[in-house]
Amino acid sequence: MAESEAEASSPEGRKVLVVDDFDDAREMYAEYLEYLGYEVQTARDGREAVERARESHPDVILMDLSLPVLSGWDATQQLKTDEATRDIPVMALTGHVFEPSSERAREVGCDAFVTKPALPDTVASHIQALLKKTGSKPPSR
Repeated sequence: MAESEAEASSPEGRKVLVVDDFDDAREMYAEYLEYLGYEVQTARDGREAVERARESHPDVILMDLSLPVLSGWDATQQLKTDEATRDIPVMALTGHVFEPSSERAREVGCDAFVTKPALPDTVASHIQALLKKTGSKPPSR
């Protein structure tokens, strides 16, 4: 059983979409996750995030909630109400630190809530937990 759990959370072959309008944060998380072995895509706003998720169907989405064009709140809600993307785990990665924000994030469909600033290894741990929780298998080669 431990092997299958490790396999379910292994970064190899896994896709992560990192959504943040702040270039430094987006690049920092993307580079760290690539270093760990994830395939990473990025988006700068909510509309771009929804488009990328529909095109590439990532295994996990890291979603900033305060985004231009379409907020992370609205983007998550769109993703979770779309049959094609509703099963993709979404982790809110945000500066909104108060309890009402985490409750609202769960209401719109976020599967996890992490406040910024968050160390990249903390984010990676949450990604691994989401992958284990969803029980999704890595792609076969």
